[in-house]
Amino acid sequence: MASAAVGGSHLVASTKAGAIYGWQLAVLIILVNLFKYPFFRAGIQYTMGTGRTLVEGYAELGRPYLCLFLCLTTISAIINTAALLMFSASLLGYFIPFSLSMSSLSIIVLTTCLVILFTGHYKALDMLAKIIMAILTITTLIAVMIAFQHPVTTIPHFVSPSPWSISALGFIVITMGWMPAPIEISCLTSAWLKKQTQQQTVTPRSALFDFNIGYIGTAILALIFMSLGALLLHGSGVVLQTSGVGFSHQLISLYASTIGEWSRYLIAIIAFFCIFGSTITVIDGYSRVISDAQRLLQSKPAISPRSTSLTMIVISLSSLGIVLFWASALLPMLNFAMILAFITTPFFALLNYILVSKTALPKPLAMGKKLKWFSIIGLIYLFGFFLLFIWWKWLMQ
Repeated sequence: MASAAVGGSHLVASTKAGAIYGWQLAVLIILVNLFKYPFFRAGIQYTMGTGRTLVEGYAELGRPYLCLFLCLTTISAIINTAALLMFSASLLGYFIPFSLSMSSLSIIVLTTCLVILFTGHYKALDMLAKIIMAILTITTLIAVMIAFQHPVTTIPHFVSPSPWSISALGFIVITMGWMPAPIEISCLTSAWLKKQTQQQTVTPRSALFDFNIGYIGTAILALIFMSLGALLLHGSGVVLQTSGVGFSHQLISLYASTIGEWSRYLIAIIAFFCIFGSTITVIDGYSRVISDAQRLLQSKPAISPRSTSLTMIVISLSSLGIVLFWASALLPMLNFAMILAFITTPFFALLNYILVSKTALPKPLAMGKKLKWFSIIGLIYLFGFFLLFIWWKWLMQ
């Protein structure tokens, strides 16, 4: 989950939040991670308690829920994979010694992802992702500590813009939609956990411990990236790149200017593996849950590996098609995916809450009174922002 989460939302959205608004959005980043926590945790509780995935739980709630989930998840899978694929390709081109087109770089990245997944070396990548995440966290902490000692010199008469105005709501919506990740990632976590329990012994305590470490780690990393943007870009007068690809190159230059020029290519490689890890993770996870939803709609007893592999190929080729033929439309598509993630978040959160609260789970996994009230407060928070966005986008005009 951590590998899937730490991508555009952290490297781009969190850093931009600090760069544009300074420290003002720290509270919002903490709150959105806090209030989404029970609904991501639901994937662990439900799967460990029932042996079923969240997708199977949606199927039990009713066929319309499953159809809606399949439709929304398929859209998200293709657009998100295309964005991560282009992001990875751009970072790969940053440090290779010769020039290649974006198309060629994207094909190299995608082919590598599929080879790793189809040859069963995902466990090796899982270990590599943990190492890369650790190095990324350490180097970012070093950069932030150096930045605290040498903060940016603000331009004369600089006035920090307020994020609490209606005009800033669009940026807040995009940031919240993918912070720490789209809510359907809880279904991916659930699917991975079920697969893990079939291969090795997993206890409720160990599953929740692993989840908490990953979730809390991603939340802290979001604040660290925000700090980097606040310390090195806020009030500097530097014009921020609008695209995630352009901003990622700008971010690498930030690391180099604080840690030292020697670190430029090291950071580029680490950032690449971070985004590459997200790319391969979402291809694998989305393919699992989409093929599982199709299997349940067709009332088949078990998911077939062939079906999952076919779904991987369809998602991958569709995403590559966007990069090759509609690259100019990728940014609007990505904004659409982020807004879609924001709009669907409260509804997926409600579904996860219903599943966990209405299902008889073992005591270590059952929803206690405190978590129940916390979940209700979280739903009020998420639906409140959803209604505010609807008012701003369509009713205010």
